[in-house]
Amino acid sequence: MAQVSMTVNGKTVSGEVEGRTLLAEFLREGLNLTGTHIGCDTSQCGACVVHVNGEAVKSCTMFAMEADGADVGTIEGQANADGSLNVIQQAFQDHHGLQCGFCTPGMVMSAAALLKENPKPSEAEVRTYLEGNICRCTGYHNIVKAIMAASGQDVSAIAAE
Repeated sequence: MAQVSMTVNGKTVSGEVEGRTLLAEFLREGLNLTGTHIGCDTSQCGACVVHVNGEAVKSCTMFAMEADGADVGTIEGQANADGSLNVIQQAFQDHHGLQCGFCTPGMVMSAAALLKENPKPSEAEVRTYLEGNICRCTGYHNIVKAIMAASGQDVSAIAAE
């Protein structure tokens, strides 16, 4: 067992982990931050996306020990300080960018990374960026629309699929 320490959503946390403990498992089981979903364990679905030192990472393929000393952001840390939804989360709600909700935390975290990197992405850029995130319910149209709306762009011209 090894001791890990990191900052998660602005709070310093630590815990004991085995060398093979994945970051997703540490967040969910060690810290009870269950918003980070594990859908595939193979880096295919994107439900486990978190931010590590500002970069979007699939936490099912990163060991907790690799995040030792890192700044980690999860979906639980995305809300505004008063607990209200942030711009991206509100856009997902307003534009029906979710159904069952399983992929939503990863989609929101990926969207946040995209908008940090590219504040006004085109529809094609959003779709390309989300290629590593799988949704089985919505067909992506409303997810793309929500991300475009969160970037402050007019979404009325986005054609339905």
